[in-house]
Amino acid sequence: QVQPEESGGGLVQAGGSLRLSCVVPGRTFSSYTMGWFRQAPGKERDFVATISVSGGITSYADSVKGRFTISRDNAKNSVYLQMNSLKPEDTAVYYCAASVYGITRTSERYKYWGQGTQVTVSS
Repeated sequence: QVQPEESGGGLVQAGGSLRLSCVVPGRTFSSYTMGWFRQAPGKERDFVATISVSGGITSYADSVKGRFTISRDNAKNSVYLQMNSLKPEDTAVYYCAASVYGITRTSERYKYWGQGTQVTVSS
């Protein structure tokens, strides 16, 4: 069973930074497209960022473009989300997910999901 494990969430003031990490144990990490999604209270889960298997292609939601950076280290079975210039509207539970498809923003194409990590941005 592939089970992503997120870490790095917390409470930060507006304008601050956080770095989320996600580890996917096993020998198949380098074959997965990886993505980050988020879900705020009372809202649907939204796409944040995705990265191709090699790390050479990335895509971002317009709301985070220029502030967030997704990266991966296949040797460490890990994907990261560097979040800068955080805003209160970035407050959400952030989920890491793995897909067997090519780079995609569609949550339905991600088969494996972590439990999520809470990010709270105070104003």
